[in-house]
Amino acid sequence: MEQDIRVIPTTGRNNCGGRCIIKAHVKDGTIVRLTTDTPEEADGGVPLTACARGMNYHTTYFSEDRLKYPMKRVGKRGAGDFERISWDEAVDILVREWTRIRDTYGPGSRYVMYATGESAVLSGRAFTKRLLSLDGGFLDSYNSYSSACVRQITPYLYGTDDTASSPADWLNSSLIVLWGHNPAETVFDAETMFYLRKARDRGIPMIGIDPRENDTIRRLGAEWFPIRPATDSALADAVAWVLYTEGLYDKAFIDRCCVGFDREHMPEGVDPDECYFSYLTGVKDGVEKTPEWAEKITGLPADRIFALARRMGTVKPMNILQGWGPQRNAYGEQASRSAIMLACLTGNVGIPGGSACGPGGYNPRPLPKLPPLPNPYGVSIPVFLWTDAVTRGTEMTALDGVRGAGHLSSNIKMIFNIAGNTLLNQHADVNRTKAILEDESLVEFIVVSDVFLTASARYADLLLPCTSFWEEENMTLPWIGGAFIGYNNRVIDPLYECRPEYDWLKEAARRLGLYDAFTQGRETARDWLRFLYDRTREESPELPAFDELRREGIVRYKNVPVRVAFARECRDPEHCPFPTPSGKIEIFSRTLYEKEFSEFFPAIPRYVSPPEGYEDPLRAKYPLQLMGYHTKRRCHSIHDNNPRLEKLDPQAVWMNPLDAAERGIGDGDMAVVFNDRGRLRLPVRVTERIMPGVAAIPQGAWYRPEADGTDAGGNINVLTSQRPTPLAHGNGQHTNLAEIRKA
Repeated sequence: MEQDIRVIPTTGRNNCGGRCIIKAHVKDGTIVRLTTDTPEEADGGVPLTACARGMNYHTTYFSEDRLKYPMKRVGKRGAGDFERISWDEAVDILVREWTRIRDTYGPGSRYVMYATGESAVLSGRAFTKRLLSLDGGFLDSYNSYSSACVRQITPYLYGTDDTASSPADWLNSSLIVLWGHNPAETVFDAETMFYLRKARDRGIPMIGIDPRENDTIRRLGAEWFPIRPATDSALADAVAWVLYTEGLYDKAFIDRCCVGFDREHMPEGVDPDECYFSYLTGVKDGVEKTPEWAEKITGLPADRIFALARRMGTVKPMNILQGWGPQRNAYGEQASRSAIMLACLTGNVGIPGGSACGPGGYNPRPLPKLPPLPNPYGVSIPVFLWTDAVTRGTEMTALDGVRGAGHLSSNIKMIFNIAGNTLLNQHADVNRTKAILEDESLVEFIVVSDVFLTASARYADLLLPCTSFWEEENMTLPWIGGAFIGYNNRVIDPLYECRPEYDWLKEAARRLGLYDAFTQGRETARDWLRFLYDRTREESPELPAFDELRREGIVRYKNVPVRVAFARECRDPEHCPFPTPSGKIEIFSRTLYEKEFSEFFPAIPRYVSPPEGYEDPLRAKYPLQLMGYHTKRRCHSIHDNNPRLEKLDPQAVWMNPLDAAERGIGDGDMAVVFNDRGRLRLPVRVTERIMPGVAAIPQGAWYRPEADGTDAGGNINVLTSQRPTPLAHGNGQHTNLAEIRKA
């Protein structure tokens, strides 16, 4: 039998950092088993080994609930009532609505949803934007749901968000601090856990700061420091107070490389008491930011804060690896700034084994990319504010994050939701979003292309069945870090009447008279992939020929240098200045100090008590802080319909035993979690692995409302807020108050 089996290599292309290699063993057109990458095959590189999610792609995508045919809505939007149509009729409907809405409201009325179900070199979203650009343009977006705050705020300090050192350099650390970072479950990228395990095996001590004792903390044997959600900056302030008052900070570094820590290094013409050290010592507000002060806010005992600070001030080099969870809070920009502040205060920026914090991730070698066409409309909004652009688009201005114009010319009237579940499921405040989508006087036409009838796909007016990665060709690239190019070989022919987005977009382009400009003579995905890869080979001649990449399924760059971020700038800031207005790291930002904001935002990285945080009076009604986390059973919302993977981490709300006992709830009991935005029902997991006063629900569960509006799917976004963060206009979906009652 083995002689009749072909082994076809492909790679995972969902929005997962693992980018795993999957080898499909195929006999007579059927996958009989899967294997994955091994250390031997990686040949000294980082193995791209599939986890349980990767090894169950087939059980997810070959399930009976696949979308099979193009359909149009026949009932109320959101009810899930559709009628089968032909592809020819589907393209007719698409082009008719496309031109009607363009001619009625202008190009800025058309919007392509942020979506990550297809995270590869070629994507239906990118091709949709390409065709829209050829036809007058569209309302674009910036930011992401994952990292808006850290990517927007970091350049205010460093002048760039390119702040990452090579993961291989982490092995030079003497202490690693995982601050809100859980790569064992999020699969941040292939390299992160690989090098963290190596660091553990070398005996490098690790600390984990998180409201939950997450899987990464347990697997690496890190010391757990539990703090309340959205209080990261308060903890950082107290640590900084100890470092400052006990003389444990690196004064030589901050004098040489930073502005804004002390009175002597402030921008000219600014009150010296606006500096960070004056804030720590309470010069203006009379409150010293001591560990005792922070204990009341964070919930972490003062003696542990003292111990943490003294350790961070005396162990060098120290590497702070901050995940993206802390910056998905109501003042998430401040959490990111605070981590950078501590890296600077301890003098760990620009040295081997240290870190600069910031977004993390860099690609050390050229990678293929589909270049976007110029968008004639030229206006964009923060991705998290798309619902505002539906309801009050023409009222939005630069204070709402509008770029490219003083205001929007139209509300959003047409939405393309391609390979994504953010239209409803992954966006905050599901019930508000649901009401907006159901009102057909707002968005007049919604196109959805997906593999399943997800919670978002139910709101389509035109529902198109797309192919999975098993059924088409593409290329995958490192998600956050790494130096490789993976190839998606087609493993089986497209199922049912499923089609890649490029195919039906070509037909739409033909009817719009834009076919030649849209395709540029490239009829297939492979044509585009060959073209983009060969352009990359011109920059990197070491890459093998395209057909060899297809045959092997992966190409790894060799001899990738180990990078230490900002090494030159920190050694000699006079001759190698940072790309900031001052040429130094700006702990105090004059730009922010003089900027107009729609709400208060400080010029230094300090704690700001957030709405729906621990100190909000609303806790009298909703006493629990509710946060989400990434579960190992799903990639965001992908795989939620796979019962085999559900066993890995059944959907449940985590509660501390003290909170559960107070409410008469036992482990496994069904409970209702609720606030003013909605309610959901799911089992309770009673565990010491979450601190008192905090509850956590894994994000990504498919929304399944019952007749009374209660969500039986356990989707945390029924309860999360659409309140954007003040500077980045990002999502603060981890800052919520709620209550739990036994069902």
